[in-house]
Amino acid sequence: KRVGKAWKRGYLLYGPPGTGKTSLVAAIANYLTFDIFDLQLNSVQDDSSLKKLLLQISNGSVLLVEDIDRSLKLQADKGLTMAGLLNCIDGIWSSCGDERIIVFTTNDKDCLDPALIRPGRMDVHIYMGFCSFQGFKTLSQNYLGLDQHHLFPQIEQLIEGNVITPA
Repeated sequence: KRVGKAWKRGYLLYGPPGTGKTSLVAAIANYLTFDIFDLQLNSVQDDSSLKKLLLQISNGSVLLVEDIDRSLKLQADKGLTMAGLLNCIDGIWSSCGDERIIVFTTNDKDCLDPALIRPGRMDVHIYMGFCSFQGFKTLSQNYLGLDQHHLFPQIEQLIEGNVITPA
């Protein structure tokens, strides 16, 4: 802002369903007291409509595009192009206003176009995986104030051989 450039940050959250990607976005917005704008790309007709929508988003906001991989595939035949999305992110989004965050979520990072997630667009990539016992203990501490519990050894055995989501 000091040099006349808007502050913008892009995050890619990826990992299996139910691992807290959307919850993390809500927590970030809550912590920063930002509004969340959940952009449903399947409701955007074309590049021009996307441009108009992004211009309406206020400063101090988080733009969330969930399941970006599936959303872009569905819209390719309707007139919303990858080039249009990239131009909006690089041009309009970053030059209008102050403090904005854009977050894409996906289950499969590898299926995304590298141009979409390169540094400068999606600056931080965060993998959100299944819950380990240590993750469970952290959640127990944060939500219940429990550092130790007599059932922790049993819970550890249950978590060891299973796929558990933090949700």
